[in-house]
Amino acid sequence: MPRPLPPTELYAAERAVVLASCLLSCLGSSLLLCTHALWPELRTRPRQLLLYLSLADLLSALSYFYGVLQDFDRTSWDCVLQGALSTFANTSSFFWTMAIALYLYLTIVRGSPTGAGLLCCFHAVSWGVPLCITVAAVALKKIGYDASNVSVGWCWVNLDAEDRLLWMLLTGKVWEILAYVTLPVLYILIKKHINRAHAALSEYRPILSRTPLQPRTSIADKKLILIPVIFIILRIWSTVRFILTLCNSPAVQNSVLVVLHGIGNTFQGGANCIMFVLCTRVVRARLLSSLCCYCYDDSGWPSPRSSSNRQRPDPAESDNVPDPERTKPLLSST
Repeated sequence: MPRPLPPTELYAAERAVVLASCLLSCLGSSLLLCTHALWPELRTRPRQLLLYLSLADLLSALSYFYGVLQDFDRTSWDCVLQGALSTFANTSSFFWTMAIALYLYLTIVRGSPTGAGLLCCFHAVSWGVPLCITVAAVALKKIGYDASNVSVGWCWVNLDAEDRLLWMLLTGKVWEILAYVTLPVLYILIKKHINRAHAALSEYRPILSRTPLQPRTSIADKKLILIPVIFIILRIWSTVRFILTLCNSPAVQNSVLVVLHGIGNTFQGGANCIMFVLCTRVVRARLLSSLCCYCYDDSGWPSPRSSSNRQRPDPAESDNVPDPERTKPLLSST
């Protein structure tokens, strides 16, 4: 690997934007965790997997926040600790993102039975592999100051490590690139299967094409497209700067790239919250109902407990995709 570039200087405005992105991601991940805790009836298996992804994104955003706030200029104990936490959480986030896509593919397209065994496998891979990689990187002293050329103030792979390219790949980049390929393929296969199911329903029961289910179907289909697209849009800037660093290009220090990299690495939790809370009608209605009840309780409005029964959504309204092969319960909360 060629001699590294000089350190990338972070300006106050760049740091402020990335710190704000970290905070929004923390809020988004926390909101996802709260919805899972407050409403047991919404705890479908896909949302259970989303819970673990939110935990990884929350830890990632918190560790990045500390790194950007400190803006390390050398390897120190807190630099190594922050780098280890962000490496573990970020890599785990990649695995859980792919686990959700794989789960939906196996259940919707393949119709394979899913139980505790598959969930245990997801846990073993999505927590275990990142943990082993992180422990090995810390033990071999590969985590440390990286001059912000492949980060935005936080610590990652030590600039002085001779085999830093290998560890950059192992601690994130190889899984990131794998996700670029895996997510679009799986979600395209899922969408094609759902489209075929829609065609079959329309053929045998044409009246369904004129029912109010069609708008919800369109929303769910759009989400299936947006999930990999948003992931790639957020993460691609990190990959671009990684490639520029390998090429020893001074463009890696471009302020726009630095800010996009910072937002992309830290805003995953916020993006998931927008898609799966704010843009999901059932969850959004529950959230707004709870907020309204708490706000107006002192003014004589019904308390949250008395209004919860009236606000419980019709199960049919939570189905985004009408599919005879168990598609409805799978995507009802996505």
